[in-house]
Amino acid sequence: MTSLKVGDKAPVFNAINENEQSISLSNFTGRKVILYFYPKDMTPGCTAESCNLGENFQLLKDRGFEIIGVSPDPAKRHLKFIEKYDLPFSLIADEDRKVLEAYNVWGPKKFMGKEYDGVHRTTFVIDEKGIIEKIFLKVKTKDHTNQILESYN
Repeated sequence: MTSLKVGDKAPVFNAINENEQSISLSNFTGRKVILYFYPKDMTPGCTAESCNLGENFQLLKDRGFEIIGVSPDPAKRHLKFIEKYDLPFSLIADEDRKVLEAYNVWGPKKFMGKEYDGVHRTTFVIDEKGIIEKIFLKVKTKDHTNQILESYN
């Protein structure tokens, strides 16, 4: 869905996280960022993806990655999600969809014959200088960490 490509400058953003604190891409300058977009907290696929990244947080951190999740859920729901699954990274509460739209991951979807607007599950790996290094359009929710790491081999 996204029109962004590898080599593009990652869209900058300033949004709030689960604690209603401001979080910006510029906070991560000098570090690689796994920025993953997902539809909804507490749903099976989104939980599998978030937990897979959370369970492998230290491995990813040791490889130089920071992790930020983004969905249109409110901050309070993100906080419950983080607490329930012990997620060690921040989730952006993008209720106004500004970050989703900046990355072109919000748009028409089909499910069970119905069409609606929603989040296209997508992950961007952004390098230390803010350039998109990798894009994953077909996310393996249960094995996303390996999917990311294997792309660097």
